[in-house]
Amino acid sequence: MTAVQTTLKSSPEVVAVRHDWRRDEIEALFALPFNDLLFRAATVHRQHFDPNAVQVSTLLSIKTGACPEDCKYCSQSGHYNTELEKEKLLEVKKVLEEARAAKEKGASRFCMGAAWRSPRDKDMPYVLDMVRQVKAMGMETCMTLGMLSPEQAGQLAEAGLDYYNHNLDTSPEYYGQIISTRSYNDRLGTLAHVRDAGMKICAGGIIGMGEDRRDRVGLLQQLANLPAHPESVPINMLVKIKGTPLADVADLDHFEFVRTIAVARILMPESFVRLSAGRQEMNDEMQALCFFAGANSIFYGERLLTTDNPETGHDQKLFNRLGIHPLDPRDECSDEATEDALLGQVQSQQPAPLYYDAMSSREAKAVLGKRSAQDA
Repeated sequence: MTAVQTTLKSSPEVVAVRHDWRRDEIEALFALPFNDLLFRAATVHRQHFDPNAVQVSTLLSIKTGACPEDCKYCSQSGHYNTELEKEKLLEVKKVLEEARAAKEKGASRFCMGAAWRSPRDKDMPYVLDMVRQVKAMGMETCMTLGMLSPEQAGQLAEAGLDYYNHNLDTSPEYYGQIISTRSYNDRLGTLAHVRDAGMKICAGGIIGMGEDRRDRVGLLQQLANLPAHPESVPINMLVKIKGTPLADVADLDHFEFVRTIAVARILMPESFVRLSAGRQEMNDEMQALCFFAGANSIFYGERLLTTDNPETGHDQKLFNRLGIHPLDPRDECSDEATEDALLGQVQSQQPAPLYYDAMSSREAKAVLGKRSAQDA
């Protein structure tokens, strides 16, 4: 056992929010005994979130197929014959109908994806109208449209877009094995434009594309060492699509997938970690392990863009079996309410609860500082 592993095993306390993770530290987390890793991840999770609340999103393809990118996993790439029926940009009316249906089924966030390298100027007015009208329904909004210019990011932010999804997919070292039409720096550049425009970031990757653990370490290191952690981190398990170069890649060990969820939770303690594509191939027990390891977001609905997803009724039954409930954004505490509750605990000299109290790292430091001053 290495010195780093020894320290990790003997120190289950919550890891501070960091942006300077070294590869050897992340490798040591992956190498922990499975039970130790999940205990550590669950501890971190409970310090920042209600462990039994899961944020629920719905994902709609608003423009399908004929993408000029050559991502080897993607059914929508125009480079491969996947027998996918191509569709033009959906009418705003149709998108709103889908958003209403998603809200009625319990989704709090509506995500819209278009198979573009980047949006064209002529499409932006329609896209911006979708954002405004879905937002007016009281739902959070998310879009994935490919690469963005600073101007496009600013337009989306002004329209009220909450999240922009742009995955890094894999490590910088393995990236060239998966995609050649867009560079890693292109992806990082889009994330920077989104952040500069004031929107939240949804960025993660795909596991099981033939990469090894070093690449999973590299992916998570890139995400965790961004100037600000993505607010949402989707961890996808490859869905093998007939006609793509990755259709026959070897299956990923399911315990390795759960380990990746757990390490993501530890590295990015305040982010939502989404159990994303690939749930159709996961049994209930595997999904339960992922929730225990810190996954606290899913996509609801029978389709994820072009691939299958568990039926809504099945997810509802699984939630009931596990005692999990969908997160309602209205239930989240405001900063002021959180501070009042914490100060009340301090003043009454009650010990801080072990589990989720909705405090951010900034608020925790402020309260601990006041407690120290009182003790002195």
